[in-house]
Amino acid sequence: MDLGLADRTYVVTGGSSGVGLATVRALLDEGANVATCGRDAERLKRIGEHERLCTAVCDVRDADAVREFVRSSAEAFGGRVDGLVNNAGQSRMKRLDDTTEDDWRDELELKFAGVLNPLQAARAYLSASDAASVVNVNAVLAKQPETRLITTSAARAGILNLSKSLSQELASDGVRVNSVCLGLVDTGQWTRRHAAADSGLSYEDWQAELAADRGIALGRLGRAEEVAYAILALLSPRASYITGTSIDVCGGVGRGIL
Repeated sequence: MDLGLADRTYVVTGGSSGVGLATVRALLDEGANVATCGRDAERLKRIGEHERLCTAVCDVRDADAVREFVRSSAEAFGGRVDGLVNNAGQSRMKRLDDTTEDDWRDELELKFAGVLNPLQAARAYLSASDAASVVNVNAVLAKQPETRLITTSAARAGILNLSKSLSQELASDGVRVNSVCLGLVDTGQWTRRHAAADSGLSYEDWQAELAADRGIALGRLGRAEEVAYAILALLSPRASYITGTSIDVCGGVGRGIL
């Protein structure tokens, strides 16, 4: 199926690794123009060069830097932006008694700035598109909080709430806003944790034990490209009647029906 992404322009934050990188590559494979940013210049270089790709070092918490990144990206591709993927972010593995005021402040700033700064920078371009779409990459933590990730869980829930509000606020401009909530995805952090655990298990068996412990029905971690496929589906003009919703890409982990 042709997703209708070819020759359109998409901005992806946090595109130098993991889900962001998989999304960048999937969009390029669909024939789209892609602009992506990250904080690590060396990681960005590893993406490689492509005639339909532009990259920039940028911290999503810096509104001025984000504005310049989006402006220059749009200019590079004919003055348009058709979609925005807000993917930049990280998890903070701390419980309540280990969490400082600065931890709370930093986590909330990163999560909310990571959505609001790129959106504000891209809003005028999106409003001019005939198929504008915003996808906020979130986590099932937004619906199923974990005490060992207390700040991240709270911030994720806030972003899910914000995404719903944005879908209503921006609908009159023709801009759709949806979320993808991921579970445990097989990225570099889990490879490192496997090595650090020194369990004697193969990575596949270690994954299976981890999946069982976390209640993942499919018995394994997800792959970054599996999340990217869901993101592209929501970006696609074929999803033109979908807004204000979230798709869980989590292997069936869940403690409820919502």
